[in-house]
Amino acid sequence: MRYVGTVYRPPSEANSYLLQATIGCSWDHCTYCSMYQGKPYRVRPLDETLEDIAVAGGTYGDQVRKVFVMDGDALAMDLDQWEPILTALDATFPNLRRVGCYATALNLLAKSEQELSRLRELGLKQLYIGPESGDDVTLKRIAKGADAAQHVEAGVKAKEAGFKQSLIFLLGAGGADRTVEHAEGSAKLATAMDPEFLSALTLTLVPGTPIHKLAQSGRFELPSIECLLHELRTIVAEANPSDAIFRSNHASNYLPIGGRLPRDREPILQQIDVALAGDVPLRPEWTRGL
Repeated sequence: MRYVGTVYRPPSEANSYLLQATIGCSWDHCTYCSMYQGKPYRVRPLDETLEDIAVAGGTYGDQVRKVFVMDGDALAMDLDQWEPILTALDATFPNLRRVGCYATALNLLAKSEQELSRLRELGLKQLYIGPESGDDVTLKRIAKGADAAQHVEAGVKAKEAGFKQSLIFLLGAGGADRTVEHAEGSAKLATAMDPEFLSALTLTLVPGTPIHKLAQSGRFELPSIECLLHELRTIVAEANPSDAIFRSNHASNYLPIGGRLPRDREPILQQIDVALAGDVPLRPEWTRGL
């Protein structure tokens, strides 16, 4: 495969065929993100993408059950680019069950209901959306590009088109001064967007990012580990999706836990409380990563 630069995918796409149909991120302003720095956004030529699909088909064939389309928010591609890609994936991989990609509220809102329905019909089934926070002050600070209300509107559009949503929230994104507002707002947004999958990651201050520079100058303070665990607890305690698989198993987190919300709320909270009491070991700093 002709991958450009480092490629990223969600933990749940570990066994997927990774198809790099776009390079970089069409937004690329988030203050905490370094993943697409130095990779100006562009859509790869369609013939290159179709060639990669053909090569993967010849190599892996019926082994491929999931495909993740990269880079940062491939949903931004126009329908006339998506349609031949999804058609080729369906024709090439006979056991294909699901195609997913990252998406933003901005590119969901930019697509019409008809376009989204067509993408779903062609086989795009799962969208990974990272609001990171439900607190509008935090969303503005991290330059997410959309407020909580716009994320809700985008989530409604996705749900009406038949997509499964996997939401990502970022512990610590509000800083020490908005840790409560960030956690409570995230729980409210998770409830309103009502995803099938819900995950929590932990903010990592990556050198060279705007938020790292703010931290170096004393204008941003990452919450303590205890506060991060309290944020996690608030999200679990207050988020009320209809039925969502919840995970904090990303390598950035201090406490890997999981279950279903709301069904497993109490046992998950008990695990967090045990961690807050210091009775279980947290993930060592040297093992954490992006």
